Amino acid sequence: MGRVIAVANQKGGVGKTTTAVNLGAALALAGHRVLLIDADPQASATTGLGQRGFASERTIYELLLGERAAHEVVTPSRVDGLDLVPSTRDLVGAEIELVSVPDREQRLSASLASLRNDYAFVLIDCPPSLNLLTVNALRAADGVLIPLQAEYYALEGLTALLDTVSRVREVLNPDLAVDGLVLTMFDGRNSLARQVQDEVRSHFGAKVFRTAIPRNVRLSESPSHGLPVLLYDPASRGAQAYRALAQEVLAAHGEDAPAASEGAVPAS
Repeated sequence: MGRVIAVANQKGGVGKTTTAVNLGAALALAGHRVLLIDADPQASATTGLGQRGFASERTIYELLLGERAAHEVVTPSRVDGLDLVPSTRDLVGAEIELVSVPDREQRLSASLASLRNDYAFVLIDCPPSLNLLTVNALRAADGVLIPLQAEYYALEGLTALLDTVSRVREVLNPDLAVDGLVLTMFDGRNSLARQVQDEVRSHFGAKVFRTAIPRNVRLSESPSHGLPVLLYDPASRGAQAYRALAQEVLAAHGEDAPAASEGAVPAS
């Protein structure tokens, strides 16, 4: 049975979708079947993989409302081994429409039951808020991966997210774990970034991945081309870093990991 990982942070602009898309691509290119679920109404993961879910009737919106079965909303991406459940702007209204639905926090979990055996990893790109969509993702997940920008306000909102994880664990999903925190947009030349890194590591220790994702122009450019950076520029520092992060994720879950990539960006 595949591991379901919610990629979550209630603070926007921290590289959450970038991490979901490129970690998914790196795991797939390492030979593992991966499903990426875009649970964010902004649908950035959908467009970042070259899809356009806005006009489709086969998206996570229909899945959550019970209008489509899980296998009907899965679409292949340009990355071999990486499939996508696309999002749509209609997802904004899903919370209102689900208010009167029994077990509304468990809609995604129930829908995924038929797919988990088909994938080694299922990654859920959560919205940048602690709403019903995020709660659905946390209920469905085995673990949470938290992207954290290496800046002054890095820890802002993290306490609230961890509190939500604890509440979901107590009420809905007792096996939910924090798989780890990954530093994003990291610039080792910046003394503040190094200071934030030290503070995060002192608080969370081994829960922080060794790999830090650097600030990288190619990472910023690749979504506009509908490609993960691992296809857009495989030699870029961003691509190397996500390959290294995938290696850590695979090792953490007892999977065969690819060889370490030359030029990867370990956080010192």
